[in-house]
Amino acid sequence: MNLRAPAVPLITIDPYFSVWSMNDQLNGDVTRHWTGKEHRLTGLLEVDGECSCFMGKSEHKPMKQEKIEIDALSTKYIFTSKEVELTVSFLSPVLIDQPDLCSRPVSYISAQVRAIDGKEHSYKIKLIADDELCLDLKGQWDTEFSFGENYLFNWGRVGSVNQNLLNKSGDDLRIDWGYLYLAAKKENDKTISLTQIPSEETTDTASGRLQLVVECPVAANAEALIAIAYDDIKSIEYFGKHLDALWKVKTPDILTAISDAFKDYNEVSKRCKQFAETLYQDAEKCGGLQYAEMLSLAYRQAVAAHKLCAGPDGEILFISKECFSNGCAATVDVTYPSAPLFLLYNPELVKGMLRPVLKYAASPDWPFEFAPHDAGQYPLINGQVYGDNKLEYQMPVEECGNVLILMTAISLVEKDHSFAAEHWDLMVKWADYLLKTGMDPENQLCTDDFAGHLAHNCNLSIKAIMGIAGFSILCRMMGKEEEAATYEAKAKEMAEQWVKTAANNDGTYRLAFDQEDTFSMKYNLIWDKIWGTNIFDLTKFEKELASYLTRSNKYGMPLDNREDYTKSDWLVWCASLMDEKSDFEAMIAPLYRAYHESETRVPMTDWYFTSTAKMKGFQNRTVQGGLFIRILMEKEICKVAK
Repeated sequence: MNLRAPAVPLITIDPYFSVWSMNDQLNGDVTRHWTGKEHRLTGLLEVDGECSCFMGKSEHKPMKQEKIEIDALSTKYIFTSKEVELTVSFLSPVLIDQPDLCSRPVSYISAQVRAIDGKEHSYKIKLIADDELCLDLKGQWDTEFSFGENYLFNWGRVGSVNQNLLNKSGDDLRIDWGYLYLAAKKENDKTISLTQIPSEETTDTASGRLQLVVECPVAANAEALIAIAYDDIKSIEYFGKHLDALWKVKTPDILTAISDAFKDYNEVSKRCKQFAETLYQDAEKCGGLQYAEMLSLAYRQAVAAHKLCAGPDGEILFISKECFSNGCAATVDVTYPSAPLFLLYNPELVKGMLRPVLKYAASPDWPFEFAPHDAGQYPLINGQVYGDNKLEYQMPVEECGNVLILMTAISLVEKDHSFAAEHWDLMVKWADYLLKTGMDPENQLCTDDFAGHLAHNCNLSIKAIMGIAGFSILCRMMGKEEEAATYEAKAKEMAEQWVKTAANNDGTYRLAFDQEDTFSMKYNLIWDKIWGTNIFDLTKFEKELASYLTRSNKYGMPLDNREDYTKSDWLVWCASLMDEKSDFEAMIAPLYRAYHESETRVPMTDWYFTSTAKMKGFQNRTVQGGLFIRILMEKEICKVAK
């Protein structure tokens, strides 16, 4: 990968079990949680008794980093000293087409040492995990350590002495319950030891670090396979019930999960490699080399900003967290932009994102006639807390349109409308709400709520029109031909009105119907192209799309005329409206440059300034799944059958 990742994924399982390198050199800084707080993993290599550091920061001299390779599921570093070459690989097998594996909270770290001086050496491979990985903040509570082994591996664990499960919700938080595990696979010629060692800050025995050492005999080469795992005990509070992660449905305990991970390693790594290669090839074919590299970096981030759980009736729940936004969970206008990735590889997970909101909307606790924004604040899914549930903070047209579009997309990909049918009363209510209010939306928020309230929002009106068009598709799939024709005709009538009232004098279209000579990204239009519904006459948008290229700054096109910032997901959606691959590549090139050059070293931000590439807000968000929309469109799996 030529892209300099703004942050490098190391361990990416869920919003809590998440470790990154936010430096070009793995040993140039401590490793961190996606929030930026220290989550220190330290890696040391001892050769003939002389110790050097390959990960994190320590008192030992750093090894020279020669290379880094990143694909969709793994990160590989190569280091050298005068005696040896060390290859360290991080693999988080979050394969979304295999939910049980994706849910398993075990990540691999493999190390291979090769002598480059022609001699044999003795080796010790050391991995040290600070107890802050199981605390919100270092020193928050005392921690305790325990150790064990079985026929396959040796293990150690660390956890807080206060196991107060699911005790709070919010955004800039880390988990402070459950247990972190380090384990190494046994080999006949190796000695494995796990111990508690003091923290760097204190010798207090009530805190510390978990150290794993794999000692290898004298040889030219050596290797170790290490598992790092997290048992959160209970993962989500779901309308008053504490839920297990999905992996626990078939696996009795975390030690069994680690055992399975070691047994499966060769097969799992092979599958991950094949998946990553196919993803890269598909992306390169659709959008070029830069597009392929951005998708390879975005994949793990988009998946691991969710938690996969088993619902009360065994249904899959895929709970998103609004990372560095407000911590909302199961947020509809986060699901909407992230959906292309999951529609491509496993639409069941899109259902898993929507189920909490649909359950909440159907309950007496939801007071409005339109769709909710979210179903709680991570990890407590007990109803919306966004804006204190006040009407002024709701997104009426936004969320109704989002759900209807997503329901349509799911039904088309699966060629099955049964999920929509289960929630038909809500679909009818929200489609009719859009008929009533969607053509010219009143002053309200949309998904770009950071930009503030806006009346007569042209792009939001497109969403309403496409939501109604989607509902007509659902009606037709259910055999409701008369209703389908009625809603389709209404959508086309609204589209014709839109083109007239949104037009600027130069052939482009406005931010708001009453604001002449303004502009905005019309990203919601993409569904008309994906579905092939011809609700709008897309030939009338040629000047609009051409203007996107001319409006681009060094790091991308602004979201609209009000500010310098943009959104990565919407930028790629707008680029995907362009027929020519060369135009698509030209549109996304500034986005690639932004990630490559930005001073902001965080997991891919989706909200940044187009003049400087600095983050405005948001990091590690699942909305980067929206970057996959070009592949979704070109594979035509979401196209309406003629």
